[in-house]
Amino acid sequence: MLFRRRKPDGFFERVRTYLWPRRSFSRSLRYFSKRILRLRATPHAVAAGVAAGVFASFFPLGFHFIIAAILCWLIAGNLVAAALGTVFGNPLTFPLLWAASWEVGKLILHEHLPAHGPPAHLGEMLHNLSFAQLWGPVLKPMTIGAIPLGLVFGLLFYGITRWGMVTFHEQRRKRLAERAAKAGKTGPEVPAE
Repeated sequence: MLFRRRKPDGFFERVRTYLWPRRSFSRSLRYFSKRILRLRATPHAVAAGVAAGVFASFFPLGFHFIIAAILCWLIAGNLVAAALGTVFGNPLTFPLLWAASWEVGKLILHEHLPAHGPPAHLGEMLHNLSFAQLWGPVLKPMTIGAIPLGLVFGLLFYGITRWGMVTFHEQRRKRLAERAAKAGKTGPEVPAE
């Protein structure tokens, strides 16, 4: 490979770069936005894919890409855009997403949850990975709370992405028309026969 590093990054350096980019977060955000805008699909398909990925990021049980792919298929979205949309859920945002899902789930299930919050032996249940014990007090409210939050943020990202795609394509069409007009004026004239 032509531009390969002399000394490849180790495991810890790759994890650090995944959690905290080398350059900046704004550069990473611009990179992902360019990747999304340059997808060859309709604005609805790309926006629906991004919305499906953002919606799936709120769920606590993982399987974000599988949830996003199924939802993307149901709403005729772009699968690549859905994969890029799942980046909304990352190790930096998961605590915020899950805490918000927990709180909204507690509000929705107010009479079904104990008033004191999660059980005192939550650490032991997490250590033993007891899904049956975790479902009622922790995972059920998080899953139920993830649905309205995922819908709200999914619709928000759908609108932003669709507007961005339409604007990007219009600007691109104008630039190409200007180039064609400029090339037509300065190009060699073909004599009429």
